Amino acid sequence: MEKANCYQVLFYKNPGGRCPAEEFLSALPVKARAKVAKWIEKLEEFGPDLPRPYADIVRGKVRELRVVFASLNYRFLYFFYGKHIIITSGFIKKTDRVPDNELKKAENMLHDFEHRIKKGDIEI
Repeated sequence: MEKANCYQVLFYKNPGGRCPAEEFLSALPVKARAKVAKWIEKLEEFGPDLPRPYADIVRGKVRELRVVFASLNYRFLYFFYGKHIIITSGFIKKTDRVPDNELKKAENMLHDFEHRIKKGDIEI
């Protein structure tokens, strides 16, 4: 893997200030959180060049960070906004496909984020 320019990871917050990805992350066991933190560092370092098995494109602009720990498949959905990586949500993946409801949530968060950036409600 060749290093890209460094990116900055941010966690999506809804208009009310709720942060689904951080809520999911904080509920994980300590060792799982530590492994996720290492994968997030890799994501910051390599950006869109982070290959499988670490990351993958799901649909459109939505991508997934893929973390396996203790036989569980943790997934964090995210998108790029310039040099920022916006992590929208996390979940435990139980099937081969990303659940449609998780993907829809991430796409809605992406659209909300872009809309609020354009309005000037979010500064990064």
